[in-house]
Amino acid sequence: MRGIARLAKELGISTGTVSRALNGKPDVNEDTRRRVLETAQRLGYAPNHAARALAQGMTRSVGFMIELEQESATSSDYFFMGVFDGVQHVLAEHGLDLLVLPCPSNQDHYTYLERFVTRSAVDGMILAAIRKVDRRIELLQSAGIPFVTLGRSHTSSEYSWIDLDFESAVATAVDRLVERGHRRIAVTVPHGEANFGDVFHDAYANNLGRHGIAYDPDLVYVTRRQEDIGETVVDEMLANPDPPTAVLLIYEVTAIGVYRRLRARGIEPGRDFAVVGFRDEPTVRFLTPSMTCFHVSLHDLGVSLAQALLAQIPTFAHHYRDAARRTRVPTTLMPGDSDACGPAPVGRLLARHKS
Repeated sequence: MRGIARLAKELGISTGTVSRALNGKPDVNEDTRRRVLETAQRLGYAPNHAARALAQGMTRSVGFMIELEQESATSSDYFFMGVFDGVQHVLAEHGLDLLVLPCPSNQDHYTYLERFVTRSAVDGMILAAIRKVDRRIELLQSAGIPFVTLGRSHTSSEYSWIDLDFESAVATAVDRLVERGHRRIAVTVPHGEANFGDVFHDAYANNLGRHGIAYDPDLVYVTRRQEDIGETVVDEMLANPDPPTAVLLIYEVTAIGVYRRLRARGIEPGRDFAVVGFRDEPTVRFLTPSMTCFHVSLHDLGVSLAQALLAQIPTFAHHYRDAARRTRVPTTLMPGDSDACGPAPVGRLLARHKS
């Protein structure tokens, strides 16, 4: 006697009950489920996952679609590795596999996703790089595939999303700079169509307004995730007839170029010019002076994404009744010395250069 039949005889219950308990069905008493799992482990029961998946009409896989860009591949971006760790932590508890689906930069993201949808390749999907209007959301909704997005879109309100709390971080950064006397605060925003850039920009504009500071489009710089872009931003900022005295960076790696170029212009970061970064990436943790930025647990972000997704899949939903379906993952301020100065030093330096 093998498999489920042996477990059923050992426990004195039906094979159907054993099967439902092993598959996480919600109609099984928790005590019975515990007994089944403990007995299965004691007897060394190894289920045939392929046969089970076929019988259930499941692939036992979750897709995570990301978009590849050359700048991301060459800039030591650790973001997704941390998120994947959190997602896989949850999926592994249920014997599910994570399939990373990297869409090449030269391919249409909708067409790329459509291939996996038509093949029924996954049981659920996590989408990144969300656009302000993102057709992929409607594609998954029409196909009836459970999904959650990493980021927000205006395409539809009836979907599950998890995002970083850009608004809170920007508010904290602007408050710190204003408290130090800064009124000319620049910001960098990402190149491309991802909606988080608009969220970041809008939070910046709104918080300037909260402090009675007029929004100046000339202090908004579109950047890529590259070091040398920081040098260009510094040159453009200092060429402004009324230059900023502080900058808020969306990509921390550009801080390396910002620091380098400021020093080349005789301006010391943190002493003469204030710099605040959004996230504490490993690439900038050893900058001097230490950079004021924000910490977010990428593991927790991944966990939230996985739980929000599994809450929509009937086989696993009962485990995640309390999972957040739409939420912003909080950020924590990591104070450094890069924004220690007020606005006066850089003003004196620039006046000296022009005289």
